[in-house]
Amino acid sequence: MADTLRRLTNSETCKLLQDKLEDWYKDYHINSCDQNLNICCELIELNSKIQGQLFTILNVTAREGGQYAGVETLKSRFLPWLGTCFSGTTPGLCSDSSFSLLQESLERDKRLRELSSSQEKDLHRLETQLATTRAELNSVRQDLLEAQLELEQTKTKSATTLLATEEEILQLKSDLRTAQEKLDLRKLDTIEDYERQIRLLKDEISILSAEKSVLHGRLSRSRSPSPIRHSSRSASPFTRIESPTAAQLTNSSRHSRLISRFNDIYANDRLDAQTLLRRYIDDLEMVQRIIFIATVESFHAAKMAYRQFKLRVRKSLSPSHMGPESLEDAVTDYIVRNLDLYDVQSSVNDVISAMNVNPKISFPPEVDFILISSFIREVCRVAFAMQTLEVPLDIAFAVDGELFSENKYRHTYDSEFTAPLVFYHVWPALMENDVTVVKGEAVTKRGALVKSTSL
Repeated sequence: MADTLRRLTNSETCKLLQDKLEDWYKDYHINSCDQNLNICCELIELNSKIQGQLFTILNVTAREGGQYAGVETLKSRFLPWLGTCFSGTTPGLCSDSSFSLLQESLERDKRLRELSSSQEKDLHRLETQLATTRAELNSVRQDLLEAQLELEQTKTKSATTLLATEEEILQLKSDLRTAQEKLDLRKLDTIEDYERQIRLLKDEISILSAEKSVLHGRLSRSRSPSPIRHSSRSASPFTRIESPTAAQLTNSSRHSRLISRFNDIYANDRLDAQTLLRRYIDDLEMVQRIIFIATVESFHAAKMAYRQFKLRVRKSLSPSHMGPESLEDAVTDYIVRNLDLYDVQSSVNDVISAMNVNPKISFPPEVDFILISSFIREVCRVAFAMQTLEVPLDIAFAVDGELFSENKYRHTYDSEFTAPLVFYHVWPALMENDVTVVKGEAVTKRGALVKSTSL
């Protein structure tokens, strides 16, 4: 027993236990929970080593003292300490205090478990709320992305529409300049044609004047008071029996009658020709184009025929004209009295020939434009008679894609009333110099210049 006590003294375990207790006390508030637990476990291990050696000494001492040696001491001090499960440091600690400590420990554990459970519930609730908030945030982000994408698409469409509108405006301006240049060239060509015709007329006038002077010389030499020779001189291959009704018509009355006849052709003859054409052509636009071009060509052919007819009449009447009225008045009066001398069939043939080579219109191969020859004949007659007025009536110059004029034309029922350009003409406007006498009819559509160019 002495050796065991000596070894216990020499091992300095108790001193080491005391040093560790002091160090732990100093660093208790600095250490973490795990560090404190580790130190406490080390101290318990040291304490258990010391207790093991002390129990060895207790066993040896009890054997050395005999069977009943130290029994009272063990009963009075060791057994109560064992009853408290080593929790008391003094033998005077009662079982009630140890029970109360145990109950407090259980209550603390219960409260810790309750707090832990409530914290877990709160944590779970917060995690659920956080997940819901994240889902809502993702939904809001998705809506924001969709809104941004829609905004970008709207901006792109708006930019595309703006560019298309600008391109259309530029194209219209370019087409307008091209049409203006073509119109200027056509005007120049027309002016050149007029100048050429004026030169030809001047040449014919000079020739006729020379012939007139020759004829006057012959007449002065062969003039006789004989009524027979006088009557033979006044005879002319163009002399016809004058119609009293035609002779009595004034310029204003003929003006009114011709305008009325022009309106009748639009209201009746045009519709008859349109009905006839619809038997062979299903496209209403093409039918209306054919009738309009036939009307324009009829006026052109009638005016050319009138100029040629007038030259022949002037050439025939100039040698024998001696009346108080001028030669021009006499020629016009003769043409008015003898309108039936107009070779209208020749003009009809010219109109049909011009329509056969017109690139804007087409006709089925099994029929011919002669199908509407009666309509062309009536327009040629009216156009020829209009040239005999003091101020001749003529149709307005028209071209596809021109700017629509409210003073000259009316919209058709199928027109786009906000469109500024003429897609194609249905009926020409009748003009007296620059004044519109009878309005025409036209179809207006957007992009008319582009569509008419592609025809």
